[in-house]
Amino acid sequence: MWQTYARTFGYALLATVLASLIAFPASFAIAFQLSERRRRLCMFLLVIPFFTSYLVRVYAWQIFLSDEGVINALLGALGLGPARMLNTALGTQIGYLTLTLPLVVLIQTMSLLLVDRSQIEAARNLGCAPLRSVFQVVIPAARVGLVVAALFCFIFAFGDFVSPLYLGGGTAPTMSLLIIDTTKAGQQWPRAAVLAVLMIATLMAVALAMTSYAYRGRK
Repeated sequence: MWQTYARTFGYALLATVLASLIAFPASFAIAFQLSERRRRLCMFLLVIPFFTSYLVRVYAWQIFLSDEGVINALLGALGLGPARMLNTALGTQIGYLTLTLPLVVLIQTMSLLLVDRSQIEAARNLGCAPLRSVFQVVIPAARVGLVVAALFCFIFAFGDFVSPLYLGGGTAPTMSLLIIDTTKAGQQWPRAAVLAVLMIATLMAVALAMTSYAYRGRK
């Protein structure tokens, strides 16, 4: 059980880091580089994935990630050979990003829009380079929103069972899959309840730690 718990936590943590790193450049560009009209269009496009079922999107990824799928066909045309992506940890991570990335971009964008532009201009007037101003001005000012976006990503990834089952193959089970297997095999409801409580306690501890960090030093 503890090996499965560590795997689930590690998968969720990796998805959180990847989603946050991938989303930030897009969120920054939407918040600071685009006009108001284009920004509204991007926000609308980010909402569109939620119009369809997450399960449908995962099934669609099976077509792309299978050994005879679109991606391997392109790799074969380039002479790179087929790569095994379906029923692997990579497939699981792709599913997690499919679920969480649009939401992370939305939350980060809304947080960056609240950053005081005068602080950025003041930093640049004092000789701060653009990249340095991002790390020393923008990110600290938007810390609450960035941490909240990461927290939502971790929560969704930690409790998800669709991606580990349909894209990961279920060969390396997560806690959610373990609960399902426990209830099906011998109707072991007390053990399943213990696993569920452990997951809830973990999410509460992570949420408390991340929110404490987000609001640390703020009045």
